[in-house]
Amino acid sequence: MTGSPTDTLFSVAGKSVVVTGGSSGIGAMIATGLVEAGARVLISARKADALAELAAALGGKGSCEYVVADVGTPDGSVAIAEAVATTFDDRLDILVNNAGATWGAPIDDFPDEAWHKLANVNLIGLFRLTTTLLGPLRRAATAEAPARVVNIGSLAGLRATGVENYPYSATKAGVHMLTRHLAHRLAREDITVNAIAPGYFPSRMSAFALDDEATRSELLSSVPLGRTGAPEDVVGAVRFLTSRAGAYLTGSVLEVDGGAAGAG
Repeated sequence: MTGSPTDTLFSVAGKSVVVTGGSSGIGAMIATGLVEAGARVLISARKADALAELAAALGGKGSCEYVVADVGTPDGSVAIAEAVATTFDDRLDILVNNAGATWGAPIDDFPDEAWHKLANVNLIGLFRLTTTLLGPLRRAATAEAPARVVNIGSLAGLRATGVENYPYSATKAGVHMLTRHLAHRLAREDITVNAIAPGYFPSRMSAFALDDEATRSELLSSVPLGRTGAPEDVVGAVRFLTSRAGAYLTGSVLEVDGGAAGAG
C-alpha cells in the first residue's frame, strides 16, 4: 500500500458531510459516528426540536449544524443547498441520503396515498437532492479523493421480508438501481455513488416490528447472526465507503444485515 498510512485509511476527519433524516434512527447513528470521527456534519430533517437537540449534544464532540428541511419537496432541497453554501463554503465531500418513510397496511386496504408519499420521499426526493447538490460535490471532488454519495437502501429492497410495506420495498429496490445508474454517470466527474442496505436496526421506523416480542423473534430468526444491527455496524460501513478505503468502489450495494439477504 502506497500513500495511505493505515491510521488514515478510514479517516473522514475534516470532511464536510450532509446526512438527511439525521435527527433519529440510522441517520442519527451515522451523524454521531461521523462527528466523533472528526467530520463536519450538517444534519437535516423535518422536526426542528429533534434536530436542535441532537446538534447540541454532538456539538460537544465536534462539529454539527442542522437545517430543517423536507426532502420530499423541492423547497427542502433548496434549503439544504443553501445551508451547504453557508456552512461549507459550497463544497461538499459526502452526501448521505438517509431520509425515508415507510407505510404498512394489509394488501386489500393498501392506499394509493402511501405509494405517492413513499415514491416522493424515498426515490424522487433522493434524486432531486443529489442533483441539487452536484455543484458542491463537483467542487470538492478530485481523482485522488472523490466526492461520495451514500444512499441508504434496505434489506426490504433485496428480498421480501414478510412485512406488508409494498411501496417501501419497491422504492428501496429503486434506490439500489438508481445508485448504480448515478454511479455510472458520475464516475467521470470523480463522484462515487454507493448504497447501504441495512437489515433490522432499532429505530422509530422499525419500532412497530421490533417492539413486539413475537414479531421481533420471527424477524431475527431470518438473520444468521441472530441480532439487530448496532450503531457501529452502519457507521463502520459509511466510514468505509466515504474514506480512502472505499475510493475505488462505486455502484455497489453493501448489505449490512447480519446475513439476512443471503439467507432469504
